[in-house]
Amino acid sequence: MAEPVLPTTARRLLARLARAQRDGRAPSLVAGVVRDGGLAWSAGRGAVPEPHTDVQYRLGSISKTVTAIVVMRLRDEGRLRLDDPLEKHLPGTPLGDRTLGQLLAHLAGASAESPGDWWERTPGGTLADLQLEEDDVVLGAARRFHYSNLGFGLLGELVARVRGASWDDVVDREVLAPLGMARTTPRPVPPAAAGIAVHPWADVVLPEPEHHAGIMAAAGQLWAPLTDLARFAVFLLGDTGDVLSAATLAEMAEPAGVDSSAPGWSAYGLGLQVLRVDDRTLIGHGGSMPGFLAGVFVDRDEQTGGVSLANTTAGLDTVIPGMLADLRASEPRIVEAWVPSPPPVDLDVLGVWFWGPAPHLLRAVPGGLLHLGPLPGRGGRASRFTRRPDGTWLGLDGYYAGETLRIADDHLDLGTFIFTRSPYDPAAPVPGGVDESGWR
Repeated sequence: MAEPVLPTTARRLLARLARAQRDGRAPSLVAGVVRDGGLAWSAGRGAVPEPHTDVQYRLGSISKTVTAIVVMRLRDEGRLRLDDPLEKHLPGTPLGDRTLGQLLAHLAGASAESPGDWWERTPGGTLADLQLEEDDVVLGAARRFHYSNLGFGLLGELVARVRGASWDDVVDREVLAPLGMARTTPRPVPPAAAGIAVHPWADVVLPEPEHHAGIMAAAGQLWAPLTDLARFAVFLLGDTGDVLSAATLAEMAEPAGVDSSAPGWSAYGLGLQVLRVDDRTLIGHGGSMPGFLAGVFVDRDEQTGGVSLANTTAGLDTVIPGMLADLRASEPRIVEAWVPSPPPVDLDVLGVWFWGPAPHLLRAVPGGLLHLGPLPGRGGRASRFTRRPDGTWLGLDGYYAGETLRIADDHLDLGTFIFTRSPYDPAAPVPGGVDESGWR
């Protein structure tokens, strides 16, 4: 049970929520902040019954993250590889040569929408009903980020075929049920908000239709209340249970494609959006369907998250970054005390090493990791490394992500680069050798 926010924080959050609902003219808006494993504060504004935390809203594209989780589970089981072409698991589409990883990251060049009628407002059918053609491939593979609902519809079909069950059943059995998201369903189960469009020039509303999207369900079908969406935020913060490993979740959150159309720093991992807002990195996903807007984003460094649900088609800015900023300002996180811990290597290995004439510092950092980077105030490449069973070190991030660091007595060997204890040490195996006459 999460500790509730302070009364002053609650008022600040409520003021933000109330203004967003009024200015955005949302028929109803519910939102909350997450920490310590659950909702620390939530409220509803507009025509929302109580308890506001149990009213279902459509999640829209947050469904894509759920789909991606199942794909990553299949990868972890060895049933598929992210480098596999789609054709290997879902034959007969014009995107057969595009990889599963490209589809997950919206880098496959698939068209933004499925062919035919607007899939979000009309009943969906099967893959055959889509009658996909070469025109549904609009960009080359891995050329640029291009958000694709169609791509995730195909991933949903892949999941169904590999598992031998419907997408609805697979995501419930493998993601929703294990996380305790019992009120998350593919169709609305009362109490549920009605999808509504608000006229742009007058304060009048229009009901939006709702259908099962068929093969496109994996792109936006799910409905959930605030409590279930909060549990999903807790999952994104690291409480993954038996659904995914922490390493796989971290892999999903690593930026792959950059959304160059976004006003700020925005990227996409494997089924997860990665946003840079006010010097904070948020991971999660937004969602929209006719009549609904949703969002779930977390700050893993702060171990806080925000969730929001509204029944309006457009015109409402997300409140989540603002709520998280309010929480940081009102109740700053008190970090754990520093305590000594043994380094993962001998102390004499740590310290200054030179890449050519450029000094770098190798130091131990929390979690049994090493960090190699330029001295403070100097530009250069930096990465963290984790020990492998064979004694080598694997790059986790930065320029050397995926590269191998080998530590010898007189040098470091990193991706053909040799780091030495002194600039171009003639006693170390410097590539190309060292001029015999030395420095002069």
